[in-house]
Amino acid sequence: MLKQRIITAVVLLAILLPALFAASPWPFAALTLVMIGAAGWEWARLNGLAGAATLVFGGGLALLGAALLGEFGFALAPPWSWWLAGAIWVFGGALALRAGVTGWPRIAAAPRLGLGAVALVVAWLAIVQAKAIGINFLLSIFCLVWCADVAAYFGGKAFGRSKLAPTISPGKSWAGVWSGLIAVCVLGAVWVHAIDANLAVDSASLYTQLVHRWGAGSLVAIAFLVAMSVVGDLFESLIKRAVGAKDSSQLLPGHGGVLDRVDALLPVFPLALALISL
Repeated sequence: MLKQRIITAVVLLAILLPALFAASPWPFAALTLVMIGAAGWEWARLNGLAGAATLVFGGGLALLGAALLGEFGFALAPPWSWWLAGAIWVFGGALALRAGVTGWPRIAAAPRLGLGAVALVVAWLAIVQAKAIGINFLLSIFCLVWCADVAAYFGGKAFGRSKLAPTISPGKSWAGVWSGLIAVCVLGAVWVHAIDANLAVDSASLYTQLVHRWGAGSLVAIAFLVAMSVVGDLFESLIKRAVGAKDSSQLLPGHGGVLDRVDALLPVFPLALALISL
């Protein structure tokens, strides 16, 4: 399994890095749009569609994203759109987690599919616009989520006794959440005082932008983003548990599906753009 995970990760990096550092923003936008289409296919399979209908749903999401980008280009969306998307995640995520595993299937298929479509397309637009701001800014958001996830895993293994949401994701603990938050705060300090301050980066990182806008309140903003990454992760776990699936698919050998890799990113990117708009 470990060998398979490593091979898949190397292949993904070999595809992603040239697109990320390309002079034009279009290769990265196109590549990530393909991934969102694949995530849409997985979402459709988890929420009642089957066969060709799942391909139509995923393809439709990709076409919608392409149409929006073709219409509006890479100009930043108005701040209210990110705040609206963030509010939907905060309140909708809270309601979904409160309803639990048994509550999700009771929602009609059409709203579930629509919610997934909006979440995926909005997150993709936020990722594309983060790339337009700068590679350093984009990577700082990715690393926030990855750092929180890795630290939560090891912190939970070492200290996790009080479970966070045992009926949704038995492996997650409050110790893991706190470990992730501490690790991200350390990462942010390194990024602000070492990377942004001393290297010729193309843009200020998320952490530097939050410090400039929020001052000491940037710690609250970072804690909020870490918490929302956990909400995104738990939300996907809830959906998989509701239908009895271990992974969203097997598109990424050793890693599961695309949704399994991007679930925590979905709420964080729109909210990161909202927070730096103040």
